[in-house]
Amino acid sequence: MAPILAYLGNFFLAYIALIVAFFVASVAMPKAAFVARALISYLGMLASSFYGVVASIALRLVGYGQCAQWATGRSFKYFMLLTGVTFYTDDPKDYLNTTRPAVFVANHQTEVDVLMLGCIFPKYCSMTAKASLARIPLLGWFMTLSGAIFLNRADAKSARQKMSGAADEIRTKRQSVFIFPEGTRSYSKEPTLLPFKKGAFHLAVEAQVPIVPIVVANYSHVFSPKALVFQPGRIPCKVLDPIPTTGLTSADVDDLTRSTRELMLAELVALTEKARGRAAPTAVPVAASGRNGVARATGVELRVPA
Repeated sequence: MAPILAYLGNFFLAYIALIVAFFVASVAMPKAAFVARALISYLGMLASSFYGVVASIALRLVGYGQCAQWATGRSFKYFMLLTGVTFYTDDPKDYLNTTRPAVFVANHQTEVDVLMLGCIFPKYCSMTAKASLARIPLLGWFMTLSGAIFLNRADAKSARQKMSGAADEIRTKRQSVFIFPEGTRSYSKEPTLLPFKKGAFHLAVEAQVPIVPIVVANYSHVFSPKALVFQPGRIPCKVLDPIPTTGLTSADVDDLTRSTRELMLAELVALTEKARGRAAPTAVPVAASGRNGVARATGVELRVPA
């Protein structure tokens, strides 16, 4: 055991020295700061995942397993203060804490959205994630233990079963679900949204719970992997009024998806311009692809049967 601890200690010291070296180098080469903060982020992810495994087990034992993802996310939030990046929430009616159960939906920009989740993630809520994440040591262990919903988009039957099971969890355990309806990161430099997939909206209709849209301002000026930008900044998020689904059926999902996306896109443009100190434009960007901003159904559409 002692040799292992010594090895880990040496590795940690070398890792810290490398971070410091890149920060020093950033005085002459600003792009080096991107590497330094990325290294801090990876270390934070590793530490928070380990904490998440322990917290998930401990919270289950005392009857609060549904709060494991919230607790782990908060640990990552505080670790990432070392990078100078954080998200803050405009939620005057406290929907994050008072709307339960619900399907929370948010725009998806980059890998830093993990930090966004750590800053705003509500209690008694679970994430959906691609199935491949379950195989990653520590991170996958934590997500499995904390009740994440893994979806394999290459297996439509399995995906439908998982989403249907999530609807049951919502109804019986009052467990909310957090989903990125774009399905992938946009990496956009400007405030735009990809077409929305309909899985989150089928889920909300199936469970007859409200959709709570969360809009995160475009933060490409703070983090952009393409431009090697990673600098300190406070990024605003706004929680919009819940959208009720009581009485809706699967026939209403297309319109529900489209109207939610339009609402979020308008707020995204306004919130981003406000964060950048500019007046909001009168025109709202159109979808990059898809019909009216709604992704077309495919053989792997994450649909929950009504």
